[in-house]
Amino acid sequence: MKNYRVAILGATGEVGREMMKILEERNFPLSELRLLASARSAGKTLAFRGKPLTVQEATDRSFGGIDIVLGAASSSLAKQFAPAIVRAGAVFVDNSSAFRMDPQVPLVVPEINPQDVALHHGIISNPNCSTIITLMAVKGIHRLSPIRRMIASTYQAVSGAGAGGPRELDEQMHALVEGKPVVHDVFPYQIAENLIPQIGNFLPDGYTAEEMKMQNEGRKILHLPELRVTCTCVRVPVVRSHSISVVVYTERPLSPEEVKAAIRTEEGCRLVDDPQSASYPMPLDTSNQDIVFVGRIRPDLAEDGGIALWCCGDQVRKGAATNAVQIAELLTDRS
Repeated sequence: MKNYRVAILGATGEVGREMMKILEERNFPLSELRLLASARSAGKTLAFRGKPLTVQEATDRSFGGIDIVLGAASSSLAKQFAPAIVRAGAVFVDNSSAFRMDPQVPLVVPEINPQDVALHHGIISNPNCSTIITLMAVKGIHRLSPIRRMIASTYQAVSGAGAGGPRELDEQMHALVEGKPVVHDVFPYQIAENLIPQIGNFLPDGYTAEEMKMQNEGRKILHLPELRVTCTCVRVPVVRSHSISVVVYTERPLSPEEVKAAIRTEEGCRLVDDPQSASYPMPLDTSNQDIVFVGRIRPDLAEDGGIALWCCGDQVRKGAATNAVQIAELLTDRS
């Protein structure tokens, strides 16, 4: 089996560190792991497989000899370094939004459209975290009958804003308990004991950029150019793991029993749906692991032919780092 030389761009951030953990957990076939970050992080050491690795400053010369680059940096940095990565002959698996809607760049969830990896020209995009978790939950439905449209509301954990999100929530909770002033910086308003119905900038039609990702990315991943999605994204005071309420409308009406049977057999999903025992997906149960839990499956009462469900998944892992490592695995001879 070939061993691969892998670099992580943005290695010191939350997703970059999680990528390191997942490479180790999944025993990815590595001959070298190169950690790249900004100049201010260069020289730091991070542990990998029991040994310290030194973080290097990312420059255009950082990618020589590398086979796969896992991107855990901002969109601007992804765009800055992508040409150098491709010139070096590496494949760039990018977690940012920089290339997701580029028609020349595959957008991949390995359990859904692994075949699209073969279409890359040096760059493969990782979808938005909520898109990944939602599509993982509904892919079994889509296999039964193509999805025509969805109505979704996301309840997104503070981890989705990076390492500063959980820190700000924790600081605000302590401030409230101690009777001190609550300060916010990461989020536009206090997030402790609150919900913020805005993630991303507002567009002219009243939707946010984050809300449009569900439709635009869903169309590309599912190969459904006519897919219509109405989405509302809400930041909630949960540390980690996103939750999504979805109503799915398919070409052929499906029964809840059909849907439950399909989800039971779907890779990467777990059916957690027993109302009698109050068993359903929750963020606490789905954090720090890679399975998307699906439950509360029931018929839509507002319109015939719809199926309503609730799902939860870890935003940092399956919603970002694990999905990227799985894409990298598709590029190896283990796939």
